[in-house]
Amino acid sequence: MPFTQSSYQVRFEWGVDGLARLEPADVIVAVDVLRFSSTMADAVAEQPVALERARLWSTNGAAVAAAASRVGAGPVVLLGGIRNAAATARAVMTLQERRGDRTSVSVIAAGELTSESRLRFAVEDQLGAGAVIAALTDLGIDHSSPEAAAAAESFRALRRGLRHLLIGSGSGRELADGVVSTDRMLADGIRPAAVEECAELDATDTVPVLRAGTFEPFA
Repeated sequence: MPFTQSSYQVRFEWGVDGLARLEPADVIVAVDVLRFSSTMADAVAEQPVALERARLWSTNGAAVAAAASRVGAGPVVLLGGIRNAAATARAVMTLQERRGDRTSVSVIAAGELTSESRLRFAVEDQLGAGAVIAALTDLGIDHSSPEAAAAAESFRALRRGLRHLLIGSGSGRELADGVVSTDRMLADGIRPAAVEECAELDATDTVPVLRAGTFEPFA
C-alpha cells in the first residue's frame, strides 16, 4: 500500500480519512491549532475535559481524536500544536522510553470542513503539525516520511512569522470576523484561545492525552 507510510517512524496525514490511510501507530497526535489543540492544552491544565463535552465546540479536532482512539490496538492519543510542540515531542520520547522500543508516531492535521463537507487545507494545522514533527526531529525521533519532513521544514522556514500567518490565514480571519461562534465554549466555562495565543510557540508544557473518553494532562 503506497500511502501507509509504514516504513517510517514519523508519519503525517490530513483528517480522519488520512488517518485511515496510514499504518496504525503507537502514538497519534491530533493537531487542530485554532481553538481545539490550543484551547485544550490550557483547559486540561485546570481540569479534565470529556471528549463528548469537547465535541460541542470542536468539529474536526474532536473527530480526529475520537477516530485515533479506535485505531489498531489502541494507540496513545495526544493533542499537539504550536503552543505545546516541544512538550508533545517530549511526551512521545517519554512513551518510547517507557516502552523500551522504537515508537511509531502519526501526526494528523485536522484541517477544516467546508460547507460542502470537504476537507480544506488549513495553514495553521500544517504549521502546527510541522512544529511537532520538527520538535520530534530535534529529540532524535527523525525517521520521517517525506510528507512529515515537508511539514517540518515548512514550519522551520516560516516559524518567525507564525503570528502573522495565523492571523492572516483564512481560518484566522474567519475567527476575527466572528463567523465562528465561541458562545458554547464560554458557556461551558472554557476560555477559547485567541489566534495570537495559538501562534505562541511552546507557551505551555501541558499535553492533553485522551484516556477513557477524557482529556487530561500527560504525565
